[in-house]
Amino acid sequence: MRFRFPVIIIDEDFRSENASGFGIRALAKALENEGLEVLGVTSYGDLASFAQQQSRASCFILSIDDEEFGTGLPEEVQEVISRLREFVKEVRVRNEDIPIFLYGETRTSRHIPNDVLKELHGFIHMFEDTPEFIARYVVREARAYLDSLAPPFFRALTHYAADSSYSWHCPGHSGGVAFLKSPVGQMFHQFFGENMLRADVCNAVDELGQLLDHSGPVAASERNAARIFNSDHLFFVTNGTSTSNKIVWHSTVAPDDIVVVDRNCHKSILHAIIMTGAIPVFLMPTRNHYGIIGPIPLDEFRPENIRRKIEANPFTKGVQFRPRVLTITQSTYDGVLYNVDTIKSLLDGEIDTLLFDEAWLPHATFHDFYLGMHAIDKDRSRCRDSMVFATQSTHKLLAGLSQASQILVQESETRTLDWHIFNEAYLMHSSTSPQYAIIASCDVAAAMMEPPGGTALVHESIMEALDFRRAMRKVDAEFGADWWFKVWGPDYLAEEGIGDRNDWVLKADDRWHGFGDLAADFNMLDPIKATIITPGLNVDGEIADSGIPAVIVTKYLAEHGVVVEKTGLYSFFIMFTIGITKGRWNTMVTELQQFKDDYDRNQPLWRVLPEFIQAYPCYEKIGLRDLCEQIHGIYKANDVARLTTEMYLSDFVPAMKPAVAFAKMAHREIDRVKIDDLEGRITSVLLTPYPPGIPLLIPGERFNGTIVRYLQFAREFNTQFPGFETDIHGLVKKKVNGEIGYFVDCVKPT
Repeated sequence: MRFRFPVIIIDEDFRSENASGFGIRALAKALENEGLEVLGVTSYGDLASFAQQQSRASCFILSIDDEEFGTGLPEEVQEVISRLREFVKEVRVRNEDIPIFLYGETRTSRHIPNDVLKELHGFIHMFEDTPEFIARYVVREARAYLDSLAPPFFRALTHYAADSSYSWHCPGHSGGVAFLKSPVGQMFHQFFGENMLRADVCNAVDELGQLLDHSGPVAASERNAARIFNSDHLFFVTNGTSTSNKIVWHSTVAPDDIVVVDRNCHKSILHAIIMTGAIPVFLMPTRNHYGIIGPIPLDEFRPENIRRKIEANPFTKGVQFRPRVLTITQSTYDGVLYNVDTIKSLLDGEIDTLLFDEAWLPHATFHDFYLGMHAIDKDRSRCRDSMVFATQSTHKLLAGLSQASQILVQESETRTLDWHIFNEAYLMHSSTSPQYAIIASCDVAAAMMEPPGGTALVHESIMEALDFRRAMRKVDAEFGADWWFKVWGPDYLAEEGIGDRNDWVLKADDRWHGFGDLAADFNMLDPIKATIITPGLNVDGEIADSGIPAVIVTKYLAEHGVVVEKTGLYSFFIMFTIGITKGRWNTMVTELQQFKDDYDRNQPLWRVLPEFIQAYPCYEKIGLRDLCEQIHGIYKANDVARLTTEMYLSDFVPAMKPAVAFAKMAHREIDRVKIDDLEGRITSVLLTPYPPGIPLLIPGERFNGTIVRYLQFAREFNTQFPGFETDIHGLVKKKVNGEIGYFVDCVKPT
């Protein structure tokens, strides 16, 4: 299969009508005759930007002939050497292996410093050998480099797709051929392309290995990824970290086992509780009035406090006392991290398995900024007794396709992973028809993070995130007393570079975070997670006389081609993944300025939100500022910021085991209860408000008055503001006697 990686030649004479120009163009022609594409440029340009082209090139050829060295005066020679050194350094920060050649007419290696020479693959002297001979030399090195790039599974998949084998196995489209027999199929084929469809194969293809028994190229890729991510074992998962979490749980948790869980965990963990029949004991995170989930306080992790929680649970009598698994969200959705070394030192041997849901943190192992703040690193903080797992969404912050995930394992000093037991749980949750493009993306996403390239990618993400924060502060400073958006984070921000990591550590009672008295050096904010605060609410929960609800801002941004990750009451969340560019975040800044201008002028909604108005013409005559004030008004009247905070921090009373309460639905032993009648009833479903998408109640818990008041508010809000509805999973909306009603499925009283 042919890939496009040109040879890049940097020579001031590339287009000149002189001997040097004729010579380098003759070499370029010889390279093209060998089947390589050549890109010739006449200067380095911006060195840092140009060095980034290493991801698109097969090699570099750099001129150091007499003209580049000028008259030969020491200062001119040193300038050229400095430029050459800077360029090579910029390339090697990202790529240790791409071939770099120097060439010249009279200069030799004795004119080049050793620190540059050691990074080179060859030194070409023009006119001593034929262009054809030199071209073959360059081609050999370039092809050897390109052949080394593809990790095991991706290499095998590209070879299989290129073989043009006739397919007699599923899937039924047979390498895309079926699509060619239909007009709409032709459209599908043209959109996705032949390579993707030829690579969509079933597990009958022996040469690609098996995901389900981790054999062949799949196994080789998982071992390669384990090495890159510094884990003892690593397993690819093709249906998301939700499934990765369930695999880990089913490999270690059985009915009536006690489990210790972050109360604000992802719903997949709560599904795992239901599926395994476990008895959950929850650790309660902090929360501020912006709706941002904070860390679980350090004291919650102390074994004596966990034991007290277990003793207080009505369902733990007579069961094995030692918890089977601890699961916490690392990092939280807004980027708050835990010092994992501290957690391991507290709970090693106290809990059988420590699982860190690192769906939002797969980048951390590749940069010293996160040292000690992620679950698994090479030879660091290995537990004596407890096994450590991490589940990571490579599709969230790395370069995996959607649903690409992985499970990392760190064995303890006294225990090794029982592969066969683990794989039984893996088989329970894995499709027998995995999507091979997702497997390949897991493979490639890992290979991309091989240092130094992965370290450079993460470093660039952090730098782009910090430059965005600086740009937002600069706009704020220029507006002065006028309003602007804030980016949630520490008050101090280094003027240049990353600055001191300690700047991002959450310190006790700092007003900016609003989480109160936190333990020293236990939590840190990941700067690549940016929560943007809109006007109208402060961290104490006080709602101003006027404000701008975030839901309107993000709807405005979406109509202008900017889609964000998550929206709260007066905040929305964006991530600086390795794919974020300067153009993208600068566009965000300019679009926010456009919103401000349209808000200040109270532009009519038909002008600034035409697509929304087409769907909801009831807002056609309303101005943007007027709509903000209307929604802000209902938030203020219901004190909704404090209400949602109190709701998530209220007492949750377990009345039934989660698995038992959930099972009542299958037997239809439930009532569909109106919102106003919910207080005291036992839910049989997960109740999950969006935002923030965190389960509020789990099956078996009772509704309290605070939660009922929130649901009543949501009902009123949805009625008044169609198109801005609060989405609550588990809330059933249906018509009764011609009116819309809201209900929750609750356990039928006995």
